[in-house]
Amino acid sequence: MNTFPILETPRLRLRRMQTSDIPSLLKYVNNTKITDQILNFPYPYVEEDAIFRMHIILQGFKEKQRFVFAITQKEEDELIGEIGLHLDKASNRAEMGYWLGEPFWNQGLMKEAIGPVLKFGFEEVKLHKIFATHFISNPASGKIMEQNGMIREAEMKDHYKKQGIYETVFQYRLTKEEFKTFRPRLEQ
Repeated sequence: MNTFPILETPRLRLRRMQTSDIPSLLKYVNNTKITDQILNFPYPYVEEDAIFRMHIILQGFKEKQRFVFAITQKEEDELIGEIGLHLDKASNRAEMGYWLGEPFWNQGLMKEAIGPVLKFGFEEVKLHKIFATHFISNPASGKIMEQNGMIREAEMKDHYKKQGIYETVFQYRLTKEEFKTFRPRLEQ
């Protein structure tokens, strides 16, 4: 796959990240409600962080290690969040991660974005398993995963250290076979 895919939902367009997204990245990520929930996002989130992230994202696609989609609303092309798959080719799986700018919370947008990414991962990338984690302090993220058919499979105690504090996470999964069973509900 040499061309980055574009995925669409009724309200969203998921497209390739681009350098013109940096101002929106700074606007929405420079918020402790976002950075406190994401392992590798510092606060304050400054331009150097956004440029470094953009480099990692673009290089990851070039090396076929990452597919990170900018989440945009169809009416406007402004980045309002991200959703991506970080591949582990040896195990034929990927870790999914996502965030959404605070002004767009509680509108069902992230729930809407996850379905096509799962479909892309299983049907286009041919993954066997997709998993994701969330800090226990963010139960809304787990609810969104469950709404997309993901199954909570583990509590990982003190799994990450962020800002000097050990964080416990819940891990969710979906295998290709589980996706086949749940897919009809995603397409309703």
